[in-house]
Amino acid sequence: MQPLQNAGYDRAITVFSPDGRLFQVEYAREAVKRGTTSIGIKCSEGIVLAVDKRTTSSLVEATSIEKIFKIDEHIGAATSGLVADARALVERARVESQVNKITYSEPIRVDSLSKKLCDMLQMYTQNGGVRPFGSALIIGGVYDGVCRLFETDPSGALIEYKATAIGSGRSAAMDIFEEKYENDMSLDNAINLALQAINEATEHETTAKNVEIAVIKCDDEKYTKLSQDEVQAYIDEVISEDESEE
Repeated sequence: MQPLQNAGYDRAITVFSPDGRLFQVEYAREAVKRGTTSIGIKCSEGIVLAVDKRTTSSLVEATSIEKIFKIDEHIGAATSGLVADARALVERARVESQVNKITYSEPIRVDSLSKKLCDMLQMYTQNGGVRPFGSALIIGGVYDGVCRLFETDPSGALIEYKATAIGSGRSAAMDIFEEKYENDMSLDNAINLALQAINEATEHETTAKNVEIAVIKCDDEKYTKLSQDEVQAYIDEVISEDESEE
């Protein structure tokens, strides 16, 4: 039986409830909350994006699970929520990036790309016959030596962060950031912090097979995804630090 407080207001995206809520947008946010944890950190040397790629079966090839994407040479995105929706958003972001490059002969600004993407997300909250995207993105990049980190919402809202997380482990990760984040931290320290947050936010063991990390450095403004060996080296470092503290 349908809850009385909804009273049919969740049947269409274009219908507001009496208290000013769009239930379909809130349901889309729930889809994001049920997704795996994704993290973005801005530091003095660049941007760190990290995702938890937990698998439901040992038969699944972990390399086939893609939740961190290259948008342009200087921009990357980490996703949480419905994977298919996230892929559609990433493809749109890539197109917008290339259109800007062709039109203006320069790379797109990180904030401009984020706003364009959120404009599209917002359109899917006020048109009949469509539904909101059940996915959120952390968009990070470097433009003209300046690091920017944004988080999108299924409603089309856009917030800039120094460090943020989306997905099921958001609250645990944000607690870690509130406690340990520093504005002038190095790239290595930012990666270690991201791994600590993922380790705290997830129930399974953190290994290079279920964690993916990408960085965009300020000096060359290039998106780079770390290899499994590099990720494992950082994980070993975090584990050794935790053991020494104990």
